[in-house]
Amino acid sequence: MGYSGSIERLRSIMDELRVECPWDKKQTIHTLSPQTLEEVYELTDAITSENWQGLKEELGDLLLHIVFYSKIGAEQGKFTLDDVIEGVCNKLVNRHPHIYSNVKVDNDTDVKQNWEKIKQAEGKKSVLSGVPKAMPALIKALRLQEKTKQVGFEWDHTDQVREKVDEEIGELYEAVASGDQAHMEEEFGDVMFAMINYARFIKVDPERALELTNKKFIRRFQRIEDMAAEKGKSLHDMNLTEMDELWNKVKEEERSIK
Repeated sequence: MGYSGSIERLRSIMDELRVECPWDKKQTIHTLSPQTLEEVYELTDAITSENWQGLKEELGDLLLHIVFYSKIGAEQGKFTLDDVIEGVCNKLVNRHPHIYSNVKVDNDTDVKQNWEKIKQAEGKKSVLSGVPKAMPALIKALRLQEKTKQVGFEWDHTDQVREKVDEEIGELYEAVASGDQAHMEEEFGDVMFAMINYARFIKVDPERALELTNKKFIRRFQRIEDMAAEKGKSLHDMNLTEMDELWNKVKEEERSIK
């Protein structure tokens, strides 16, 4: 079965569910929204762990949501799935004049700059207008920096960004010494923003890097729980020094495996 046949089958199933399934019948764009976010997070988790089977399944779940929203849109007389697909096709053609027209580009930076110029021509009032307000703060910071880069608002060298990180950390320590909670919060935010910028310059995805560290912490902490249980103990009954000894043993185990 080709792509069109598979899509038509999914659309047909969606049509049936909206008529026959009590749960599917009562869904709205608002009730679906938190579920869609959950699916995106599950997709991201599969990507982070490079779980290709999971990636395939989560893409299917996300595709179902796209078809679901389109079905509701059609019921409301707003748009159809075909409108959604045609709209993104038109956008891709319009925003890739180096492929579909006679515009010349030298690299991916030129492509991104042209993309922003085209969006401005389409009526975007600000370079930053395409960044969702509800986007998680870490990812939002990265997108803001990527957006402003396209108009030349960017450091020239990685060393400049590193110096900015050091400067912001110094200001944070001064804020902590002052005891001003609001100032501490502000300076901590500045440190994080500068660190995300530094990650971008050294070509590290800060969201992925932090999530890998989260996973590492979970793995190691659960291992010390197991090691404590093997000794007939609970972490609640151990002091920090004892737990730290187990933590170091876990790190040694991991190093020996590598």
